[in-house]
Amino acid sequence: MGKFSGKVVLVTGGGRGIGRGVSLAFGQEGATVAINYRRDKDAAEATARDIVAAGGEASIHLASTDVPEQCEAMVQEVVATHGGIDVLVVNGGVASRGKSVADTDAEELWRLVAVHALGPHQLCRAVLPSMRTRGRGDIVFISSTATSYFGAGSAPYSMGKSAQEALAQVLAKEERPHHIHVNVVAPGLVETDMGVRMGRAMTGDMELQDLRALDEKSPFGRVCQPSDIADVVLWLCSDAAGYVTGQRIEVDGGVSR
Repeated sequence: MGKFSGKVVLVTGGGRGIGRGVSLAFGQEGATVAINYRRDKDAAEATARDIVAAGGEASIHLASTDVPEQCEAMVQEVVATHGGIDVLVVNGGVASRGKSVADTDAEELWRLVAVHALGPHQLCRAVLPSMRTRGRGDIVFISSTATSYFGAGSAPYSMGKSAQEALAQVLAKEERPHHIHVNVVAPGLVETDMGVRMGRAMTGDMELQDLRALDEKSPFGRVCQPSDIADVVLWLCSDAAGYVTGQRIEVDGGVSR
């Protein structure tokens, strides 16, 4: 019996990167994990297989989380399959292209704000009716330390994540009477596919393939791993954080401080 036995957890973008790490961690602690994916079905299926092989329960669910109708349909599917939703981890996202405001077209800006904020707003709206009946609910947004320093060339991404964090703070106040905890986890550089692209931008080394090459220069002698983010997410959703809501926790080894 794990700490989350009997709980149903929906993880957006749950098949890859940070989402995979979060999905596996909840599965290892006994949760039933509903893994959302948008394009990479193979990765979602692989993550689900790993959870099941370890003795857990998992399902995969196709939806583009910036499309409200797909969010609603996915939530209905998860509730019908598993009986409800206790935890929502809003993880799925995309990076911006690193262009200045002067060179960023409207399509990119609208898409990133929709993916990181508008879609999650509607996803939360769809999840709340079930979550309010579960005794305790948790919503964790995976944001970014980009909202701490607002680097040049990051406007679409930073705007999307900032709006996401605003949503989290409002939602934490609105849902506290329903015993729903809402928090934000803000990673820095993490060893994922997106992290490799960030590492190239940070170092200027366009040939960089393995982020572990940056271990020596990283806090505590290693690059942050998806499991590091998952550990914080699980803590926020655990009994140990029963009096914690409306918080934003940076997980970057202190780099942004």
